[in-house]
Amino acid sequence: MGKIQNQIFSSYQRDPVLYDEIFNNKGEIKDIYSRLFELYGGHSIKEYVHLNDKAKSSFFNQGITFQVYGEKESTEKIFPFDLFPRIIDPNEWDIIERGAIQRSRALNLFLWDIYHEQKIIKQGVVPLDLISSSANYLDQMIGLDPPGKIYNHISGTDIIKHNDGKYYVLEDNIRCPSGVSYVICNRTALKRALFGVFNHYNTHTVTNYAENLLDLLETVKPNGIDIPNVVVLTPGMYNSAFYEHSYLAKTMGVELVEGRDLFVENDFVYMKTTRGPERVDVIYRRVDDAFIDPLEFKPDSALGVPGLFAAYKKGNVTLANAPGTGVADDKAIYTYMPDIIKYYLDEEPILNNVHTYHCSKPDELKYVLENISELVIKPVDEAGGYGISIGNRLSKEQIEKVKAEVKAEPRKYVAQPIMSLSVHPTYIDDSESFEQRHVDLRTFTILGKDKEFVLKGGLTRVALKRGNLIVNSSQGGGSKDTWVLKE
Repeated sequence: MGKIQNQIFSSYQRDPVLYDEIFNNKGEIKDIYSRLFELYGGHSIKEYVHLNDKAKSSFFNQGITFQVYGEKESTEKIFPFDLFPRIIDPNEWDIIERGAIQRSRALNLFLWDIYHEQKIIKQGVVPLDLISSSANYLDQMIGLDPPGKIYNHISGTDIIKHNDGKYYVLEDNIRCPSGVSYVICNRTALKRALFGVFNHYNTHTVTNYAENLLDLLETVKPNGIDIPNVVVLTPGMYNSAFYEHSYLAKTMGVELVEGRDLFVENDFVYMKTTRGPERVDVIYRRVDDAFIDPLEFKPDSALGVPGLFAAYKKGNVTLANAPGTGVADDKAIYTYMPDIIKYYLDEEPILNNVHTYHCSKPDELKYVLENISELVIKPVDEAGGYGISIGNRLSKEQIEKVKAEVKAEPRKYVAQPIMSLSVHPTYIDDSESFEQRHVDLRTFTILGKDKEFVLKGGLTRVALKRGNLIVNSSQGGGSKDTWVLKE
C-alpha cells in the first residue's frame, strides 16, 4: 500500500494489486489525470465536503431519486454521486464505442433471425433449447416485422476494465436499460459545483442524448406517417426509474403517459387529451413485456393498454424496445456473443467477453458446484444486481444454499470467474477521505433505421462499499461523471 502526496488525497491508500485508473504501477499520476489531480488537490477536505454537499443539494432539488427494493419494503433514495470524474481518452473510447455499436447491431440481427428463419439455430451456432427455454422469448413475435427492422432501439452495455488493462463486457441490457438521465445530471451537478475544471479539459457533451433519441425513434415510425407523435410510457411515479422517464419525456419535448392515458380503437393507439383523442405513432416504453397489454399478456395488468399489441402487429404503432428483446440479454445467450457477432457481421468481437459457464450443461454445472468459492453466480433473467452471489464472500452455509438453488434450476444460472474491476478514487462520507472503489461503465447505444448513436460518456457506476464488486444503485452503488476527451 502506498500513500499519495497531495492535500486532498493525502490519506489515499493505493493497493498495487488493483488496477487504479489514475495511478500507474509506480504510484505516479497518469498524464491524463495530472491537471485534474492538481485542481482537486488545491482544496482542503473541508472545502471539498462543502462542494460535495452542494452537489447533493443539486440532486435533491432536481428530484433525482431511485427506489431500492428490500424484502419487506422499498425506500426512495437520492442517487449517490461522486465529484471526482472518470476520464477516458479518445483512443480507448473509440474501442468502447465501436464495440458497443457492434454488439447492438449483432443483437438486432440475432433477434430478427430467431423470430423469423432461425438460421443461427438451424446451423448449430446457438442451441434451440436455449431460446425455447427462455422466459423472455415471445411466441407472439414470431414472423412479426418491427418498423425499420429494429428491435433493440436502446441498448445498455455494461463494461469493466480488468486488472490486465483490457475492457470486458459483463452483460448486454436491451429490455429497458436505465441510467442515462443520471449521466446528464452528473454532468450538471459537477458543473454547478466545480465549473472551472472544465476549462482545462476538452470533453464531449452528454446533453445531446434526448435529441438523438427522438431523431432515431422518428426513423422507425409506422408507414404513411410524416411527423410521428412520440410518447414515453411509464408504469407510474412509484417505479424505481420514474425520474428518468419524466426527464427523457421533458427533454425530448414529448408527452409522458401511463397506460390509462392511452386507448386503442380500430387497431390504432390514441392518447386522451383535453382537446380530444390524439393518435400515437411511437411509444418509448418503460413497461416490461408482460404488462404492456392485458389482452395479450398478463390479464391482470393495470399498467398496459388493452389492444396495444394488436395495433403493433398491424404496424400502426412502433414500440421501443420491441417486445421479446429480453431473450437476447438473457445471460445464457451472452456466452454466444462472440459467435453471434462472427455469424451476422463476419467480424471479430471488438470487446472481450468474460468466460461464462452454463449451469444447464452437466459438465459445466459440475465445475461450478465444485468451484463456487472462486466464481460469481448470476441468475440469467435478473437485473439491477439482484440475485448475484460472489463466491469468495459467502459463508459455508451460504455456499450450500446457492448450490441447492443452482441444482434445483440449472437453466436459471450462469457462472463467471471473479473479475477484478478497476478502481477509481472516490470520496467516502464516513471517512471524509478518498478511497479506492471498484467501478464499471454502462454505455448507451441507440439504433434507428440506417442510423446509430452512442452517448459519449456513459454511466460510471461505483461500488461504494469497500471491496464490493456490485455497482448497481439498487445494491447501494453510486456514480461519477464520465469525461470522454476530444481528439
